Amino acid sequence: MEPEIKKILVPIDFSDYSKRALKYAVNFAKKFNAQLFLIYVVEPIIYPPDFSMGQIAIPSVDLEMDKRAFEELNKLAEKEIPAELIANTIVKTGKPFIEIIETASEENIDIVIIATHGHTGMEHILFGSTAEKVVRKAPCPVLILREPVKSADSAKEIKKG
Repeated sequence: MEPEIKKILVPIDFSDYSKRALKYAVNFAKKFNAQLFLIYVVEPIIYPPDFSMGQIAIPSVDLEMDKRAFEELNKLAEKEIPAELIANTIVKTGKPFIEIIETASEENIDIVIIATHGHTGMEHILFGSTAEKVVRKAPCPVLILREPVKSADSAKEIKKG
């Protein structure tokens, strides 16, 4: 029984890790003739409280960040995704793992392909892993790519060696 994969969600944070995950997802999309959904999540900027108003978010800054993120995401999609594939770009504001999970549900995603930064030790304890949280709560299978991502070239090198 071959899995039916028609919609692939790829979280992007513009790191090299997530860009490599996108390349991996493009190959998946070609094989399964699937649509790609790229999501970037802008974390809201909360400014420290001033004594009269408490914590405040500045909406104009958030709107500008959303606009810039959308432009950059579209640029990345144009550069990395062949014209024969359908690509959708999504920009949301919030906690990345929550927005990724909600989008997977809303868009009826078949698989999430996400890169992990491989944080260990104290950094992992303090920040946790978005990929780990997505795996625990996602409504679909999640493929996590960690560094180094195995490519066709590296597989050939291993066979030669």
